[in-house]
Amino acid sequence: MQQENNYCVIMAGGIGSRFWPMSRSSYPKQFIDILGTGQSLLQQTFDRLTKLCKPEHIYIVTNEDYKDLVIEQLGVAEEQVLCEPSRRNTAPCIAYANYVIAKKDPNANIMVAPADHLILKEDRFLEVMNKALEFTANNDALLTLGIKPSRPDTGYGYIQFDDSSDSEIKKVKTFTEKPNLELAKQFVESGEFSWNSGMFIWSLKSIRKAFEELLPDIDGLFQERAADFGTAKEKAAIEGVYAVCKSISIDYGIMEKASNVHVISADIGWSDLGTWGSIYGHLKHDKEGNAVVGKNVMLYDSKDNIVSVPNDKLVVLQGLEDYIVVESNNSLLVCRKEDEQMIKQFVTDIKLNKGEKFV
Repeated sequence: MQQENNYCVIMAGGIGSRFWPMSRSSYPKQFIDILGTGQSLLQQTFDRLTKLCKPEHIYIVTNEDYKDLVIEQLGVAEEQVLCEPSRRNTAPCIAYANYVIAKKDPNANIMVAPADHLILKEDRFLEVMNKALEFTANNDALLTLGIKPSRPDTGYGYIQFDDSSDSEIKKVKTFTEKPNLELAKQFVESGEFSWNSGMFIWSLKSIRKAFEELLPDIDGLFQERAADFGTAKEKAAIEGVYAVCKSISIDYGIMEKASNVHVISADIGWSDLGTWGSIYGHLKHDKEGNAVVGKNVMLYDSKDNIVSVPNDKLVVLQGLEDYIVVESNNSLLVCRKEDEQMIKQFVTDIKLNKGEKFV
């Protein structure tokens, strides 16, 4: 339901190094049709959010290198693309959007979402978000969207909530960064925890008050230059702010410290698509458990692999089990699925030893 003062902020500045070699610093994963749906992850996110607010009320915060890519993929006006000169984590990016939206509508009700998440149960997502927006429009609250955990996953942050009320919206007790397996099992069994989706809902008034109280140094930097936003001076103003602004996440800077934090939890068919392994579960498998993207792949004695190659490339694989095989541009990756956390290290080493052209 589109309310007049609903706004969305899409965070689209990451470089997705765990998706190398498909994701490159010049063309990161949010701009790629990773699942072969005909739409990039950013386009899917934008389309989903247009069901909650007007397209012209959606702002995309990204690195200035990707400004043209965002406009090309979404067809939005230039002023809807907020360009960061450097990466400073999520708190500065949200502060920037707050000050831009404040000039348009001081009574704004805002959703914040990453650009690269998958949501399979869109109807349920929209239902939950409408409840969340109604709550934040009428309460001084910082609300996060929790995901009902389906397994004790150690790759996600967890949110513990007070389960004593019947309301779908619960008061948050604690945030826990990625726990070990034993702790994750206890969390899931207790029924008092959700996964942290990294999606937030709040009124502009509530989030600005939180910045003033909990991150006054960051808030002060943006406030000093706020008059320049929306003018020819905006680029210089933002460069000045980001040159001295600390890098800090909204979770650590505000959500873990504020006293008015709530969570609404749901099963929305969510995945943060953080790794090749997380994509494996969302692709069709052949009878041997191989997930293949590419029209000319031939497999022999191979099972449980994920293979992603260009359609015009013939690839023959024999005797592989539980591997990631990805070819893109000028690079080929062959890596055991269980070792996919090493891909970030590979990218660092490639940059050091082979140069920027491969990453």
